[in-house]
Amino acid sequence: MRKRRLLLIGLACTVALVFAGQVRGDAAEEVKRLAELMGWKAGTVAADIGAGDGRFTFAAVERVGAAGKVYATEIDTKKLAELKSETARRKVGNVVVVESKEADTNLPTACCDAIFLRRVYHHLTKPAEFDANLVRSLKPGGRLAIIDFPARAGLEPVEGVPSNRGGHGIPQKIVVEELSAAGLQVEKIVKDWPEGDYCVLFVKR
Repeated sequence: MRKRRLLLIGLACTVALVFAGQVRGDAAEEVKRLAELMGWKAGTVAADIGAGDGRFTFAAVERVGAAGKVYATEIDTKKLAELKSETARRKVGNVVVVESKEADTNLPTACCDAIFLRRVYHHLTKPAEFDANLVRSLKPGGRLAIIDFPARAGLEPVEGVPSNRGGHGIPQKIVVEELSAAGLQVEKIVKDWPEGDYCVLFVKR
């Protein structure tokens, strides 16, 4: 019985490690595609808005190189602490963790060549104010990528978001409307993003 239990524990650990590796691999592949789409190069300054566990932040910093920088913003206190801890553990000097607010990125003005939000935009409760801050944080000619998914049946909408989302998620059309109103120009729309998402690329003229 003990041997069987140990075998099951070992199997569970192996599956977890394989899954974690797959998740990291998926993040790296998605960021590679994003970097090509947005024209990143060595020295690019990017921002991962709503960075979560930092998978996409750390994949991004590998793309921009030692001369570049990646801001990782989060509103959640626990996630912020974990991001800072993981950044220190990895000894990555060009990742800057920033506490964002409901209506503000808290990023410096004109600091970024590229900003991306992956499955974050549909959580915004004050999109107009937040969009204005995204635009402020971009350099002239900088690009913003919104990766998200249409509202899905059976999922409750995020509390406090505008009612025009139509559920949990956000129609691509509304993303275009809101960020165009904020002063950005649509550069490209990619409909075949991984996991059924879409990607809308904007530029600050």
